[in-house]
Order: sequence, then structure tokens, then C-alpha cells
Amino acid sequence: MSRRDTKEFKIPGEKLGVIEEFILGPGTFSEEGDIRSATVGYTITDTHNKLISIYPRKKGPIFPRKGSIVMGEVTSTQDKTMSISILSVDNQPVPGQFAGILHISTASSDYIRTMQEVFKPGDIVRAKVISNGNMVIHLSTLGRNLGVLKAFCSRCGDKLDRRGKILSCPTCTNREERKIALEYGQYEGETSK
Repeated sequence: MSRRDTKEFKIPGEKLGVIEEFILGPGTFSEEGDIRSATVGYTITDTHNKLISIYPRKKGPIFPRKGSIVMGEVTSTQDKTMSISILSVDNQPVPGQFAGILHISTASSDYIRTMQEVFKPGDIVRAKVISNGNMVIHLSTLGRNLGVLKAFCSRCGDKLDRRGKILSCPTCTNREERKIALEYGQYEGETSK
């Protein structure tokens, strides 16, 4: 069998060939003598049997599952919880909109009185998914690599620089606390600020 796998990515309706040249394989359909893709995927051509097919990408949809590491932007904080808009899951950008909730009991191994002390809206955080039951994504920042990766001054809005366990504003010299991730300052992605 002579089979040629191409890296040609096809979308539904895209022309693959004509029925005079090939037989319809999986993932294809015929329209007015043309063979077209019926699904999103890659072209596979069996030249010996004159068969053309489309095989879907193997990767499934990106969804925050238990154990996934997510990066997101803090959208709101309350005394005991905060909400995060998830930007990526396991370093893959999220195509849709997912929101996670982080409870104060899973924020830090240190004592925290309120979430507003260590997280602020606009902060970029790395967290771990600990549960996604009932379609509610529960997160944790327990651990040295989890927590705030990028933060902004609550007075002037400038990016905060790390000074040990404290964050300092280079513009107005304001000092703030956060639950800082070990890699604070290395996040270069987009934010709403």
C-alpha cells in the first residue's frame, strides 16, 4: 500500500480532489464531482487504492481538568474567595472563556486574613486545578511555583517589582504583599491592563 500523509490542514468544505481521481474515504464527501473535507483534520492519500481521507487532529479540546496547571487573571476578590479568568491550561491558550474560584484555604500555607491581602484584580496567577465537579473549577495556589506571576500597583497601576517577599512600585514607591510564585516577573503574556 502506498500511503501519503500530508501536513495539509483542511477545514470542512475544502476541496481535496475530484471523484475521477479518488474514492471517498473517511472524513470526506462529494459535491458536484469534487471531493471535499467533511471535518477539520489532515489529508491522507492512499495512491495504490486511490483513496483520499481526512483524519481529525488527535488533540481534544482544551479544558481545565483536575491536576492541570492554569494561568489566569484575577477578576475579583472577596474576603474568603477570588475569581480568576483562565487564560491558558497546561501552557496552551484557552479558546473559550473559563473561570475558576480559589478559596482562602487553598491559597497559601501561611495564615491569610482576607484574599484582598494577597491577591488583587488584574494580577496574573498560576494555579492548580484541584476539582472541576459540577462544572465549577476550583483552584489552589499552595506550592512555591504557584501564585502571583505579575502584579500591578493599586495606587498608580505600574508593574510591581519583587523585593524579597514584598512587591514595590518603581513609580510611586508603594509596597504591597502578594502570594508570590517562585517565577514572579517572568510572565510576558497579555493582560487587560
